[in-house]
Amino acid sequence: EWTMKTSIVFLLCISVFPGFSQGRVVGEDEAGFAECNVFFPGQVPPEGFTEPFHVKICQQYNKEPRFATLYSTKDKIPLYSAFKYTKPAQNKEENWLVEPQIDDPENDLHEMVHEADIVGTVANLGANQALTSDYVGSSYERGLLNPSLLNEEDFQMATYTLTNAVPLSPTLSKSWHRDIGRVVEQALVPHCSKKDHLYLLAGAIPSSVRVKGKVSVPETLWLAACCDAPEAWSLGLVKKMNDENSLVDLTVGEMEKQLLAGVHLFKGNCGEDNQSQEKIAAILQAVSQIRSGEQVGTSDNQEAKDSGLVRKVAGIIATPFIKLLELLIYVFVELVKFVFYFLWLVIKRVGGTVLDGIYSLWNGVVSYLKAISMVLISIPYDVGRVIVNIFLGFLQIVQDVASITYRILSIPVGFVLHLAAFPYHSICAIPSVLKDMATGIGGTFSLVIDATAALLHGFYYLAGHIVKRFVPKASSDD
Repeated sequence: EWTMKTSIVFLLCISVFPGFSQGRVVGEDEAGFAECNVFFPGQVPPEGFTEPFHVKICQQYNKEPRFATLYSTKDKIPLYSAFKYTKPAQNKEENWLVEPQIDDPENDLHEMVHEADIVGTVANLGANQALTSDYVGSSYERGLLNPSLLNEEDFQMATYTLTNAVPLSPTLSKSWHRDIGRVVEQALVPHCSKKDHLYLLAGAIPSSVRVKGKVSVPETLWLAACCDAPEAWSLGLVKKMNDENSLVDLTVGEMEKQLLAGVHLFKGNCGEDNQSQEKIAAILQAVSQIRSGEQVGTSDNQEAKDSGLVRKVAGIIATPFIKLLELLIYVFVELVKFVFYFLWLVIKRVGGTVLDGIYSLWNGVVSYLKAISMVLISIPYDVGRVIVNIFLGFLQIVQDVASITYRILSIPVGFVLHLAAFPYHSICAIPSVLKDMATGIGGTFSLVIDATAALLHGFYYLAGHIVKRFVPKASSDD
């Protein structure tokens, strides 16, 4: 349902806005910023921005890459935007966009879209990026890192995305865009003979101050420029938030030290070690004139000054109406969000009830069919088990009958056998008994004779011994 709704919204956006702005979150498996690598010297993006919350975005419009952005989902502001100078358009139309894939990488949208068009269709919208509601009612404006005033008409639309905006006070926003516009147009472009070789990096250093506790307010704004042909040179500019009139020029190497450790903005530092000192001196002189409020060059200066005054007066007059329009747009967006949210709750509640009923009915049918199936399957098993039990019981009865019969029959058979064997054992034993008695009587008689003979022999021996002892022997003559 949501996929169909998203597709309808996307088709409506294409039909209503023919120049629908597009952007693409670059995956980790792609090198650099994909198609947007053309906005870096040698197509090599800055190095050293390696935090997991740093997201690479290739900002597109009319299916063409317009500039590249490194976005911090932690601070909800861009850390830098890389672009090239194009001939500025006269008209400027603000039409703010958001990048859905930063909050919901799994959604079907692959382009930047208007925030009001995706309310309720993108999960966790605003979790990783700033929204219009984060700025409304605060004292900050959505300041563009890649200023729209430095882009032609096709490029301007792509710059009005919240992934290219940082919170700036109204005066600082005007000061930053005025100074950057004049520096690029009057100091940098005239000293780069090949305009398509002037690469610009506009960035912000986040601070601990946050708008509504979400969006980080930059402590410093910076611009790094690199002209890599035919004579390479580079330059850095820094503006502090606490001094809107400051504009400090630095070498790119000096400015890198104020950023994250290990950051390198341009490949080979854009020839910083071999650049022409005369050209750098001329660029710095032009920057110094801009910083002091002087107009660089002689042609059309008064006309530009008058035009700037008219724009300033018109801006002062139009500011209350713009603020009122922003408030009305914010109220309208909130009403649309509330209507979508209410409809979503109703659809969710009704759909949930219907789905719960269908689910319960389905579970009941499945349980009933399962119980019947188990009963039908168990019938043959139970019948077989009963038959087996009957057969085993019959075998047990036969066994018991045989055992009892054997025990009954074994009693008389043993008695008869013992009775039949009695005469044999009793009569046949008489001769043996008589023999034993005769042997005993003969032995007794023989023992008596032997004892008598032994006794007589003893008396004879004793008498002879006494005679020899006490009767004197007779002489030979006697």
